[in-house]
Amino acid sequence: MWTELSRRLGVAVGMLMALAIPASAQTCERMEHDGQGYVLCRVEAAQEPALRLWQDGPDGRPLRNFANVRATLDDGEALAFAMNAGMFHPDYRPVGLLVIDGHEESGIVTGGGGGNFGMLPNGVFCTGGDRPFRVIESRSFAADRPGCRLATQSGPMLVIDGELHPRFLVDSDSRYIRNGVGVSPDGQTAFFAISSRPVTFHEFGRLFRDGLGVRDALYFDGSISRLFAPDVNRADFGRSMGPIIGLVGAPG
Repeated sequence: MWTELSRRLGVAVGMLMALAIPASAQTCERMEHDGQGYVLCRVEAAQEPALRLWQDGPDGRPLRNFANVRATLDDGEALAFAMNAGMFHPDYRPVGLLVIDGHEESGIVTGGGGGNFGMLPNGVFCTGGDRPFRVIESRSFAADRPGCRLATQSGPMLVIDGELHPRFLVDSDSRYIRNGVGVSPDGQTAFFAISSRPVTFHEFGRLFRDGLGVRDALYFDGSISRLFAPDVNRADFGRSMGPIIGLVGAPG
């Protein structure tokens, strides 16, 4: 109860703080699907070089929040949007694969296990390879590893070749603020989404499959899901994060 109240207060205060953030080119928007509200941020193929993954700062310590990410930007750069991008250990290090600018920071994990990450199949979001964007099931990725400029592993997969994850239940009572990423069938658009209210896995998967028409989508996280998006006056804060993904551009 207190955790949920704290999260709601954090989002509300973050929205107020974002009113003072300079506007960026329109990247994120609010949308509804099946009676649930979401924020959707689109990144097109031409923007892929401006997409970034962050883990550690110049001091080698995890950045952990959007304010620290923004502090790493150069003059003339602004954060168009950012969100948490995968699960992490108590020291904020990634649980699975993390590739930043072609350098592998953490190796891929193909075994099952507890928690959402171990709910196989899980997957990898990869950018900058032979297609601008891909979501690939983890074991397929490990068997025939593509080149990726950026890659982050998480789980479970939300949509697998056009089908929802087989363990998602229509009548589940497990509801969280959830965020994830899906890729258009041609690999030219990445859709980053976060729910505005707690949703089930089934509802969140249907957003990507039915609302956005993607054939492969990946869950990032639930209870710690956070978004920075000036377009919709969001600058969430709260629990610290591990990997963070976002789009960088010129100040608006």
